[in-house]
Amino acid sequence: METEEFDASRFLGRSVREMQPDEQPREKLMKYGADSLSDAELLAILLRTGTKGLNVIDTSRALLDRFGGLRNLSKKNWQSLKVIPGIAKVKAITLEAVFELSRRLQVASLGEQVQMHSPELVAAFFRPRLRDLPHEEFYVAFLNNARVLIGYKRISSGGSKATIVDVAEVMRQAILNQANSIILAHNHPSGYAKESAADIRLTKRIAESGDLLSIPVDDHIIIAGDEFISLKEKKLF
Repeated sequence: METEEFDASRFLGRSVREMQPDEQPREKLMKYGADSLSDAELLAILLRTGTKGLNVIDTSRALLDRFGGLRNLSKKNWQSLKVIPGIAKVKAITLEAVFELSRRLQVASLGEQVQMHSPELVAAFFRPRLRDLPHEEFYVAFLNNARVLIGYKRISSGGSKATIVDVAEVMRQAILNQANSIILAHNHPSGYAKESAADIRLTKRIAESGDLLSIPVDDHIIIAGDEFISLKEKKLF
């Protein structure tokens, strides 16, 4: 059992209600997606409420600080988690249950390999994530040398007309994920299955950067409702 005295003074901040809606964890997740939240903000959604003097986000930050980050925190049992004011038995058990679910999902995923050998397979993977969105989102899939998915990342989320994509960030993520190649994917909220001139220019820019780093772009899939197009098949880059 952890017994070290806890100093709350370093984590005092505004109440969540005083924050702008886009800063509040639940609202932020609904608007921008779960991957836009920090570890503390994700924990805050699970914990739901803070305690006197500490809002729920500060409580989450304090918890992460106390255990040295999410990786160490996830290894603790519920009894060990009850060291931060506001983390009582129910919240501690909730956290341990969530971490255990995560571990089981990781084990299960080891036996699953998502193949990215064709535009149809890529579209099947991204369609549930991109279909029927009112705004445009841009993803990058990271592949190993067998064209098996090893990870993916949402790079940007924007309005209905355009999404600003940072080419350097795309390649940075590819390097961080040790990708042998990448596949780009984004949606057309209009449902119009036709590439734009901007889509082609962006793909060429990313492909040129990828060639310099020996991380080729295998394809760029555009999801438009139930339809999709492959820029590789259309020989547009």
